Amino acid sequence: MSATTRETRPDEPVPDRPEEPEPVLPELRPMWWEQGMRARVNAGLFGVFTGMPRLIVEALKISWSADRVRTGIVAASTLTSGAMATFGLLATQRVLVALFAAGPTPDRVRAALPALALLAFATAVRGALGIATGYAMNGLTPRVNQRAERRLFETTTAVRLDAFDQDSFADSMERASRGSDSVIDLVQGVMNLLAGVVSLCAVTVAVVVIHPLLLVALVVATAPNGYAALRAGHVKFGTYLESSARRRRMWVLHRLMAERVSASELRSYGLRDFVLGLYDRVMGAQTAVEMVLARRMTTTTSLGAVISGLATAGVYVLLGVLLLEGRIPLAAAATCVVAVQAAQRALVQVTFQTDRVFTDGQHFNEYVAFLSRADAHLPRRSEQTPPQPGPLRELIVRGISHHYPERDTPAVDDVTLTIRAGQTVALVGENGSGKSTLAALIAGLRDPSAGVLLWNDRPVTDWDITALQGRISVVLQEHHKWPFTAATNLAMGDIDTPPERQRIEDAARLAAAHDMILELPHGYDTLLDRTFAEGQDLSGGQWQRITAGRGFLRDADLLIMDEPSSALDPRAEDTLFQAIRGRQGHRTTILITHRLANVVHADRIFVMHHGRLVEEGTHGELIAAGGRYAELFALQSAGYQIGRCPGA
Repeated sequence: MSATTRETRPDEPVPDRPEEPEPVLPELRPMWWEQGMRARVNAGLFGVFTGMPRLIVEALKISWSADRVRTGIVAASTLTSGAMATFGLLATQRVLVALFAAGPTPDRVRAALPALALLAFATAVRGALGIATGYAMNGLTPRVNQRAERRLFETTTAVRLDAFDQDSFADSMERASRGSDSVIDLVQGVMNLLAGVVSLCAVTVAVVVIHPLLLVALVVATAPNGYAALRAGHVKFGTYLESSARRRRMWVLHRLMAERVSASELRSYGLRDFVLGLYDRVMGAQTAVEMVLARRMTTTTSLGAVISGLATAGVYVLLGVLLLEGRIPLAAAATCVVAVQAAQRALVQVTFQTDRVFTDGQHFNEYVAFLSRADAHLPRRSEQTPPQPGPLRELIVRGISHHYPERDTPAVDDVTLTIRAGQTVALVGENGSGKSTLAALIAGLRDPSAGVLLWNDRPVTDWDITALQGRISVVLQEHHKWPFTAATNLAMGDIDTPPERQRIEDAARLAAAHDMILELPHGYDTLLDRTFAEGQDLSGGQWQRITAGRGFLRDADLLIMDEPSSALDPRAEDTLFQAIRGRQGHRTTILITHRLANVVHADRIFVMHHGRLVEEGTHGELIAAGGRYAELFALQSAGYQIGRCPGA
């Protein structure tokens, strides 16, 4: 990462190199978890190459599992094509020997015809193999990409929610997405590398037969260029690793400046210059890093090219000396020129493909490493088939705590409470008191740092987690606006058993969403996303009705509703809470809300403050206690009283 950066005006040219000393943007400051990556980058080429065989095997396994036939065709065609190149070189040598032999020209041409036929055959076979390889790769590429990407998404959709609280996980996931794209490139690069090695081995034998010194000269001519290319790729990847945070920040800024969702506030608050300024700061830092990278890569590759060019000239000088001194015949010299050119092409191919395998392998390593690290965030699985949970009788929260990363104080601190079947309970408290986190722990979305959650006197970790979550329905405060039809948005509440339209409409009525949906252009079949043709956008309150309807659809043993009415109008709010009260006595509901008038009928009210449970009881008991709940209720009640004014 760039160590420092300074603020620049939108019209100010970006400097080639950051100045010292400068303030560091928070999103660009090096993080503790980057040290391991930097250590690997600084390990040198040899340290990275030691892991290449494992990555190559892993990539070939993915390709083989995606399509065995096409993988086999690519491998066979590539290797055979390399062998045909060698065969063509040998045929060329025989042609030259025949043409440079003594005797009449017609006789020499006739003597060369069989070798010319073999050369034509080798060329035709290589062409056919190239077509076969291209055909196989065209079909293999989408299958491999799908397999690698599916494997990535299988992991990202399975990890626990707390994984997304960690910056390191987000950066690692960003690099892994690039790594999934590199699988097919790595497979193709390995195939081409093997073909180049086959050609190089055969040409090497031919050159050694002519004269051993030519091989030494050839290595000297090509090795500097190859090493320079590899070194440049290593430096480039190191910069790529250190730019993860900047790339994510740029992605966020691109969305802020070009999407409809932020367009209104951007204009109403006059944020154009502010956001452009952020763009200039982040992109300025990235541009400065890339300028340094460009200079380093240009210097490295240029030096390699100059040294290799001088050495190549030396090869031809050596060949001329050997020819003049009579150490090799003219036919052998001509063959040697062809062999040297073929060897250089093979070495260039090997160098290029090695660099490609090296680069793609490093990206692919991020993909493999992410999958490995993500295992630590996957839900724990029992070796034995866990039992199926029965209907909820009692839910016990015993000494539960939860810490978020990089926070000193716990969001939930040693909370103990009991909820019985059929009860409607409320979690209340000021912002940041830990209500939503506690609800997420109860819903199984997060794992507690300490304590235990019991479902029917048994820890929830002992039950089949999938079956248990099927008995819980959650309406989140920060709900997602799914880009599907209104019907699908509701049906997602019980996606395992796709509901009939009548059941969907009944759930919508409970959330005061039915009439609102019928007013949409296509009713329940209206697409709720303006980025598509005929798509519609909804207001915050309308989306909240859709979300509440999705929660009602499942008719779960336990319904958790986090601020379900914060954006609703009074009539819709009344309908929603009538539906919630209708569950009382036969279904369990946990209600989180700041509107305390809506919880007066709750069987039990739990008051949270700074992560701790400070009060509990019925509405009447808490009012009589005169504690925090009574104070909050009095403050809200005062807002509904008729105000007094002078002369009234």
